[in-house]
Amino acid sequence: MAEKKEYIFDNPRNVKLVLYTLYGSCAILLLLDFIIHRHIIHQWEQLLGFYSIYGFLGCTGIVLGSKVLRILVQRDEDYYERDELPQPEERKE
Repeated sequence: MAEKKEYIFDNPRNVKLVLYTLYGSCAILLLLDFIIHRHIIHQWEQLLGFYSIYGFLGCTGIVLGSKVLRILVQRDEDYYERDELPQPEERKE
C-alpha cells in the first residue's frame, strides 16, 4: 500500500508557525501605529487601530455580502448535469 502524501499543513507545528507569524506581524503593525506619523484627512483616522478595525469590518462585510449573493444566485446541485434536451432514442419523429 502506498504511503499517504503529507502536505505542509498536515503537521501541527507548521500551522502553529504560520499562526505565530501572523500574530507577530499584527503586533508589529500595531506598534508601528504609535511610531509612524500619518497624514490624516478625517478625524476618525486618528483613532488607534483605525485601519485594522476598518479592514476587519470591510472583510466581514464582504463575507456577509457573499452569503446574501449566494442566496440570490445559487443553482441546483445538478444544474450542469441536467439533460435539457431529450436523448436521440427518446425523440418522437
